[in-house]
Amino acid sequence: MKRLNKVYTILIFLFLYLPMVVLIVASFNTGKDITDFEGFTLSRYSELFHDRTLLPLLMNSLKVALISSIIATVMGTAAAIGIRKMSPKIRSFVLGVTNIPMTNPDIVTGVSLSLLFTFLGVLLRIEEVLTFWTLLIAHVTFNLPYVILNIMPKLNQMDPALQEAAMDLGCTPMKAFFKVTIHEIMPGIISGAIMAFTMSLDDFVISYFVYGPSFITLPVEIYNYTKKPLQPKIYALFTLLFVLIFVMMVLMNIFQARGEKRKTDQRGRGTI
Repeated sequence: MKRLNKVYTILIFLFLYLPMVVLIVASFNTGKDITDFEGFTLSRYSELFHDRTLLPLLMNSLKVALISSIIATVMGTAAAIGIRKMSPKIRSFVLGVTNIPMTNPDIVTGVSLSLLFTFLGVLLRIEEVLTFWTLLIAHVTFNLPYVILNIMPKLNQMDPALQEAAMDLGCTPMKAFFKVTIHEIMPGIISGAIMAFTMSLDDFVISYFVYGPSFITLPVEIYNYTKKPLQPKIYALFTLLFVLIFVMMVLMNIFQARGEKRKTDQRGRGTI
């Protein structure tokens, strides 16, 4: 049975990552046919870094991802603290509502936001409705639940007596938050921020419905490239994006592991 589980796990990982391996190999191939590896080259990456179309769009995606993840992290942290102080019944209801954007199909979220922005544009008589700001609002909207989801467990693990002790020693509630609470939940905040960044960076479906011609992100432009034979430099771009997201997820797991280790060490010292 154990051997069967190992084989099953290996097959799952092959199914998930074999396409990425093929893509990475193709990005170093001198030939244009991915089924025939003619030789090793870095020219695809050189072509990519000299491209005047894709790199600005990549910077657009990074800009949206960075700003939206920062805003979502600040708002999500405040929301998680507020939710934590609610009564159990209200907290359960609010968390259920908060998790809807994660379970809702992306296309439904994208169309809904597009209709909302269009309605507001007509109401306020705005000519160019879909801009950078609509894209940013949409990204913050679907990032918020991921931030809250990462911070809530850290708040539940935190000993409430720590903040009370800080306030007994003369700290105001705000000062106690920055001196005690934020340090206790920092692994969750960092994990939420990294997840929000990665989710925003590779989002296409929602972005497709809320972007405007004045501000286009990389995933939307890549969709237009798929309508014709892909240029080899696109393989290099996909590889770099995969590596970036992979590194971000590894960092998130490292922060989570360090947070758990610190908690375990503190509990160990407390029992001695």
